[in-house]
Amino acid sequence: MQRLFMADYVYTGEAFHPDFALLVEGGYVREIGPAAALSAKYMAAETIQWKGKAIVPGTVNAHNHSFQSLLRGIAVDRPFLEWREQALYRYTPYLDEDAIYTGALLAFGEMLRYGVTTVCDFFYVHNGGTAQDEAVIRAANDLGIRLVFARTMYDWIGAPASYRETVNQAVDRTRELAKKYQGHEMVTVHPAPHSPHAASPEMIKAGHRLAQELETPFHIHVAEEMFEVEETLRDYGKRPIHYLDSLGVLDERMIAVHLVWLDNSEIALLNGRGCSLAYCPSSNMFLADGVTRIPELIQSGVTVALGTDGGCSNNRISVFEEMRMCSLLQKVVRLDGTCITAGQVYKMGTKNGGSMLRLPVGVLEAGACADFLALDTNDLSLAPRWELFANMVYALQPNAISHVVVAGKIVVNDGVLTTVSQNAIIRRVDGLIDTWSNLIF
Repeated sequence: MQRLFMADYVYTGEAFHPDFALLVEGGYVREIGPAAALSAKYMAAETIQWKGKAIVPGTVNAHNHSFQSLLRGIAVDRPFLEWREQALYRYTPYLDEDAIYTGALLAFGEMLRYGVTTVCDFFYVHNGGTAQDEAVIRAANDLGIRLVFARTMYDWIGAPASYRETVNQAVDRTRELAKKYQGHEMVTVHPAPHSPHAASPEMIKAGHRLAQELETPFHIHVAEEMFEVEETLRDYGKRPIHYLDSLGVLDERMIAVHLVWLDNSEIALLNGRGCSLAYCPSSNMFLADGVTRIPELIQSGVTVALGTDGGCSNNRISVFEEMRMCSLLQKVVRLDGTCITAGQVYKMGTKNGGSMLRLPVGVLEAGACADFLALDTNDLSLAPRWELFANMVYALQPNAISHVVVAGKIVVNDGVLTTVSQNAIIRRVDGLIDTWSNLIF
């Protein structure tokens, strides 16, 4: 079925075009152009007219831990290792399949309301199999969000048992899941050795080999905290990027997360390797991690996309928020208002995320996935309208997002989830938290 989405403005990546339209068919954008011309050309198409709206690409959340939304507000204002112990490790025993599904509904439902149409969920609470992985995937499918499932490969003995697998178990289970969803319209599976801190050299190399086999990227946390750098220096005599290079995994498949504590030699080494970065500025600020050197990494050729990280280390889940935070943080650290622009951070939250994840998302063009948003141009946060782009990046509030479309299907209509009701999600969360309260306290 052909559908023609018409609005006052459509943003194509270059400018807002007045009175434009998108022709959508089979979950993809087939044509973009003046509304009158497309309406005359496709008279049989179902027409959806959004007056007072601007259509823009959906945002891409390049790094998240969906289950952590259940732990939002727990262990705030703590040092990183204390936060990890109190917010993650303390509650891990209660994260069964139902809890994982509920947390994913909460995380992904909130993301859709805030304009995220594709999310990469870096998931590691496997509990000895893939049933809990499937719970995350089921929640994404139920809500209608596009999912890249970064299946974490984790063998550090200091972590909870439900995170840990042997190298062979991690490879076999990740491969099995990836092959099951190969060719799926809405789900892609990538290997994700957790980090140099929590994945052994053998696990990291196995994750890289599996990515080569599956022809996907692989994801890995790198240099989020200074203690991780100190551990790598102690154990391997190298800083993190040099260590990963010695393992033979520093290439175009690597999606590094954070990259906070790099020195000049590491940034220079990244030059020309084709690596990408999933940057999570709000999480880095919340946990007092430090500030990633974004301008230098861009100059070294690293593709930078934006992630929210988990809901208990941010504590918001909006990529528009990360655009704003990325820009403001870099400007104030360098005392340079020109070091990064609205155009650059917008691209990080949209097109770069799609490019990094190897999906045709984050853009509006013929052949791209039909994943887009309608913004209410009469919302106070977008006024004055003659600065619509700058206001979208630096001022937009979530209530300005009226509609969300993923794969051509309206999943948020007039600010309301259409697939799973918000009230149903909250009832599930409240019931789970009541159960936990009785068990823990």
